[in-house]
Amino acid sequence: MSWAYPRSVSAEAKPDAPDSGAASAETGTAPRRQPRRRAALGSLLLVGGLLAVAVAVGIVVLTGGLNYGVAGLTDPGDLTRYGIMAVRVGSDLSAAVCIGSLLLAAFLVPPQKSGTLDVDGYAGLRTAGTAAWVWFLFAIASVFFTAADGAGKPVTDVFDPVVLVNYVEALEQPKGWLLTAVVALLLALGCRLVLSWGWTVVLFFLSVGGLLPIAATGHSASGGAHDVATNSLLFHLVGAALWVGGLIALLAHARRRGDHLPLAASRFSTTALVCWIVLGVSGVVNALVRVAPEQLLTTDYGLVVLAKIVAIAVLGVFGHQHRKRSVRELAEGVGGGTLVRLAAVEVLVMFVTFGLATALSRTPPPREIAAQPSTVELLIGYDLDTALTPLGVFTEWRFDLVYGTAAIVLAVLYLAGVRRLRRRGDVWPVGRTVAWLSGCAMLLLATSSGLGRYSPAMFSIHMITHMTLNMLVPILLVLGGAVTLALRALPPAGRGRPPGPREWVLALVHSPIARVLTNPVVALVVFVGSFYVLYYSGLFDVALDQHWAHLAMNAHFLLAGYVFFWPIIGIDPAPRQLPPLGKLGLLLASVPFHAFFGVILMNMQTVIGEGFYRSLDLPWVDGLLDDQRVGGGIAWASGELPVLIVMIALLVQWTRSDEREAKRRDRREEATGDAELAAYNAMLKQLAQRDGSRD
Repeated sequence: MSWAYPRSVSAEAKPDAPDSGAASAETGTAPRRQPRRRAALGSLLLVGGLLAVAVAVGIVVLTGGLNYGVAGLTDPGDLTRYGIMAVRVGSDLSAAVCIGSLLLAAFLVPPQKSGTLDVDGYAGLRTAGTAAWVWFLFAIASVFFTAADGAGKPVTDVFDPVVLVNYVEALEQPKGWLLTAVVALLLALGCRLVLSWGWTVVLFFLSVGGLLPIAATGHSASGGAHDVATNSLLFHLVGAALWVGGLIALLAHARRRGDHLPLAASRFSTTALVCWIVLGVSGVVNALVRVAPEQLLTTDYGLVVLAKIVAIAVLGVFGHQHRKRSVRELAEGVGGGTLVRLAAVEVLVMFVTFGLATALSRTPPPREIAAQPSTVELLIGYDLDTALTPLGVFTEWRFDLVYGTAAIVLAVLYLAGVRRLRRRGDVWPVGRTVAWLSGCAMLLLATSSGLGRYSPAMFSIHMITHMTLNMLVPILLVLGGAVTLALRALPPAGRGRPPGPREWVLALVHSPIARVLTNPVVALVVFVGSFYVLYYSGLFDVALDQHWAHLAMNAHFLLAGYVFFWPIIGIDPAPRQLPPLGKLGLLLASVPFHAFFGVILMNMQTVIGEGFYRSLDLPWVDGLLDDQRVGGGIAWASGELPVLIVMIALLVQWTRSDEREAKRRDRREEATGDAELAAYNAMLKQLAQRDGSRD
């Protein structure tokens, strides 16, 4: 499970090593390299891609497609209108293959004991690299097509570099595709360089991150309720990519007659079930934002939504049943052919679903055509009619699909782990459970209550959310000891068996990334330095009107706080252990920087993010500078309670450590009969006799 970068690959780990063209006489296994099988799989992907494009174009033609006049745009011509759908399907499918292949290499098949990828993992890595190059090309093509489509010009008009740069600077979606192309290029290069399991995991999460720019700048990121639409689309894209890409990777693995096929099929079956639930829920939420229930049967957009819902439902039931059967047959040593045949049918149905999704992205929702959202709704996603009151903190809820869901899922998983321990008779401290659940509750409160609702619109409320996510929530979470709970609740893989979730958690804790982030100097600089960089460099002004930037800020607040407080008071053993005085010194070193930040805010004469806040023009905000000074006072004063909690936790931990040391000493003395004390007294007596003889 090493994260180290290997200098070379053993012949055992090289899929390009020569293999015989016939089955091994000793093992009876089929040859590993089968061009016909690879060609058949390539034909399936090509046919599926063409089918998805045909479905998308057919639906757009039958329904009238994107009425550019209704949308207030100029018709860019047939090549742009239909070409943009083709490149979108190509980008989606290549992204899914890349993500699914990395999923296979990282989690579905085990690496070698040294941490280097095995033959099957390396084959998945090479497939991901090829798919990443295709993804890169389609993303670059999408930059041209989306720029032309947004400007209402034929795509041939944007081949001029000067014209293209102007359109990219003016439009958000071409910027998103450009960022996606950068991620795909990094993946393509990384897949050629990386050979270890740990860095394959890094590439996997980078590939998932490559989906975010399009979700943040696409169809759902504009108009009213774009916060809910964007968040639901994030879940939808990730779920679809893991499901479709994982199935294609599993199908390729089965056609290669790869090792550990029952294990890979079993793990993917669990992943696919979760993805199906995520797809269904997020798809319904995203659709309801754009179309009213009564419009599902009366509008073209509603009919396409219904068709997509039916396709996902059929896929879920059919896929679950055939994977359940295949996993059972594979465990018995048969059924590989059944898995390949049924999975191929499922892939084709999935491609039809991709076509439906692409058609939806080119069809204007009824609510966007009929409604004219207010300025406030366009900027933050919803209207704010009244000022926030103390009671409104608990009554003005707007559920955050990302962080609200994360809070609930984290709480449920933690309680499931505690329940598993108690069922087998183990004890888990109640205080840790209370701390973890309190942290989840505060995360939910900060992002989904009145605080989360008003945070994008008022600097003072934003600062309350910032301090809660950066200081209070991480303190409570690190006191919960989730890693220790996971290591005790998850079963070990066992000698000679492939590593599982418990081993993955251990690898993460001991990874170079964790060691770097928990370095005291790095943790302190990230924790206190981010305050100054974010608010005094202009980044906050740029991020205010971007929903994805708010998601990224909240993630940074949580991560920076967690890696800072983990080595200080964390229950889980940190990669870098600090002595007691080092923990106290690290905590006290952050206090003056934190206080100074609040003092600067209270004394500033310019408003941070003034243009954005003035465009909101909230009537109950008396003065933007006064509201900012209130935020500075909150930043200055809010550090007192977290520091107090940390000091109390440190004192309790030190006291318990002394008690445990005293108990160990007592048990040792009971076992040895005070041998150490007797030896010490004998030494003193001997020294006294020696001194007396000298006199």
